[in-house]
Amino acid sequence: MKRRTLIKSAAVIAASTLFSSKAVANQLIDINTSSAKIDLNKVPRFGNGRDWFFESRYGMFVHWGLYSIPGWHEQHQWRARVPRAEYVKLANQWNPKKFNPEEWLDLMEASGMKYITLTTKHHDGFCLWDTKQTAFNTMNTPYKKDIVGILSDACHKRKIPLCLYYSIVDWNHPNYPNSGRHHELPLQPHDSPDWDKYMGFLKEQVRELCTNYGEIHGFWWDMNVPVYKEASVNAMIRRLQPKAVINNRGFDEGDFGTPERDYNNGATEAKGFDKLVEACQSVGMESWGFKKDEDYYTDRHLISSIDSYLARNANYLLNVGPTGEGVIPAESAAILKRIGKWKASVDESFQQVLPDSELISTAGVLVTRRDRTLYIHLNKLPVGNGIKLKPINVLPSKATLLNTGQAIDCVVNLCPSDHASQQPYLRLRNLPANESSGTVLVVKLEFDQPLEQIVHPKIPETNFELTK
Repeated sequence: MKRRTLIKSAAVIAASTLFSSKAVANQLIDINTSSAKIDLNKVPRFGNGRDWFFESRYGMFVHWGLYSIPGWHEQHQWRARVPRAEYVKLANQWNPKKFNPEEWLDLMEASGMKYITLTTKHHDGFCLWDTKQTAFNTMNTPYKKDIVGILSDACHKRKIPLCLYYSIVDWNHPNYPNSGRHHELPLQPHDSPDWDKYMGFLKEQVRELCTNYGEIHGFWWDMNVPVYKEASVNAMIRRLQPKAVINNRGFDEGDFGTPERDYNNGATEAKGFDKLVEACQSVGMESWGFKKDEDYYTDRHLISSIDSYLARNANYLLNVGPTGEGVIPAESAAILKRIGKWKASVDESFQQVLPDSELISTAGVLVTRRDRTLYIHLNKLPVGNGIKLKPINVLPSKATLLNTGQAIDCVVNLCPSDHASQQPYLRLRNLPANESSGTVLVVKLEFDQPLEQIVHPKIPETNFELTK
């Protein structure tokens, strides 16, 4: 995979050191962080069935497997130093009788999500489908049912795009070259490392997933620890599933970058992207899989993260980890629903808009635009109940807080802090900052003139004031 970061700002982003705990070598994306005016809308569409990705934008990630039984971490085997011979015994307990895909999809839709991505095989090598390539799968357990098949049937019935996660690292397969690198086990007894044989196994599993479950909309690779390149694998996916978008953690650059949690400061701070991006985050602070005593991110943290990517024309994948019985924990579900209410209230600020955050010089503010309308995203927690939107100095015809529908008080006047320039600017006043400290406020500004005309040359009158 080509690893380059376009750095055009004064602050150098050392992206090569910003590694995720899940994808140390594979999460880097191409970022345009220019401080000059740049085209933030130059990510081209595919012009084919993959363009669904641009419309859906917000999806549910699901990490589910044997690790949900002990309920500690999706990398339980590796992080808890569990011998393979002991870990595989969890398959004898795999019997998620409460798994109901309709409940998952109901929650997904109630939360404003448009697609779902499932871990078909995580690093432990346990497969959630009826694979013929290994006996370490859901069919050889007390459950004896094909999870991928059950979920895919439900998604197809409801016309919900289904994407499939697949880990390249495999802690169970004897041919995978486990050698104690990051996210690998030490060499295990009876292993016979053979990369060519393992790649043959992997390709046949990918073929099964892309052949036996109807239309698939995405393939989400993870953990290419050997950093192996082979374009034929993604080419096979594209041939079998032409609507599938493919991420950049596999065997070539794929279609989109995958900044994870808050590890990639370059992706977090960039004004916009010159490559398609899908950020990923989990509601739980410690684990992506189910954790019995999990600590959860605040609504404000997750909403701010989601807003920051959607407002920059990127996608966002928010993860939950079902229990060993197949139930999404109540606290996780409640978080998704609360976020869903916020998203529903401000969703028009993400639909058919262009990102234009360089229009406003105010720190912590992101901007999207459509026709003669600006959407001001107060992405960082406001430090006061008013905000100055430099360099705009034209009053909007209407100002509305999307979160509540209430009118917003605004004025164009000179503030003492701008005495040197003697220039008045548009200010939003009396914002419910304290009352709304747990969410992200989005203000809709509608103008009577083209947005190219909302910044006038310097106005000499120091005492002039226009209010709404």
